[in-house]
Amino acid sequence: MEEITQEQIAQHYSAAMDSVNLINAGKPEGMTAEDWADTLVRNKEHLKIMLAKDFWTTEDLEPLRTASI
Repeated sequence: MEEITQEQIAQHYSAAMDSVNLINAGKPEGMTAEDWADTLVRNKEHLKIMLAKDFWTTEDLEPLRTASI
């Protein structure tokens, strides 16, 4: 298996935090409830996948855990 670099870990963490921030911001004005529900499902699934990765070092994963619930 290919080893992941610190830069790649940082990119994964940044992408995961984008999902956290989107979830925490709530439904955007003008978005339908159905679209928002789909967005939540996709982003929460993304966070669950990221939390299952074993490459994390000192990153704070609590925001990912909280938003994935």
